Amino acid sequence: MNDDPRVHPSKVADDRASLTSFLDYQRATLAMKCQGLTSEQLKHKAVPTSGLSLLGLVRHAAEVERSWFRLVLNSEKLTALWPRVDGVFGEFHVDDADVDEAFALWRDACEVSRAVAGAIEPLDSAVEFRGESISLRYVLMHMIEEYARHNGHADLLREAIDGVVGE
Repeated sequence: MNDDPRVHPSKVADDRASLTSFLDYQRATLAMKCQGLTSEQLKHKAVPTSGLSLLGLVRHAAEVERSWFRLVLNSEKLTALWPRVDGVFGEFHVDDADVDEAFALWRDACEVSRAVAGAIEPLDSAVEFRGESISLRYVLMHMIEEYARHNGHADLLREAIDGVVGE
C-alpha cells in the first residue's frame, strides 16, 4: 500500500467541502485497506477475539450509508441488504458472501449518499426521524466517525492478514 490513491481534504475549505471531503477520504481509506486481497483474505476473521472481517466492514459500510442517507435523510423505505442472523447484523456473516456484489453495493450506496447530501441545503437542514431532528451536518459528522472507527478495525485486520500497515 505504498501508493496512496486517496484525495486528502483541503485544510482551508468551507464546512460542506470539509465534511464531504473528509467522509470521502474515510471511504477511500476503507477501500485502500481492502486493496490487493483475495476473496478469502477479505472474508478472513483475522483477529481471534472478533467476528470482524474486511468484507464484513465493507458490507456494514454499505448498510450504514443506506440507513443514514436514504432512510433517515431521504425518508425512503428500505429493507436490509443482509438481514440480521440470530440478532447479529447480517452483513458480518461473510462465509458465503459475494465479494464483487458487496463492493458494488457499497460503491452504489456511496454514490447515492453523495447525491442525497448534495441536494440538501443548508448543512443544518433537519429532518424528523423517530421523534428526533437530525441535520445533514450531524449525519456527515457521524459517518466520518463511523468510518474512522471501523478503519481502525480495518488496520488491525489488514496487519493480521498480510502484515501490511500504514494509513
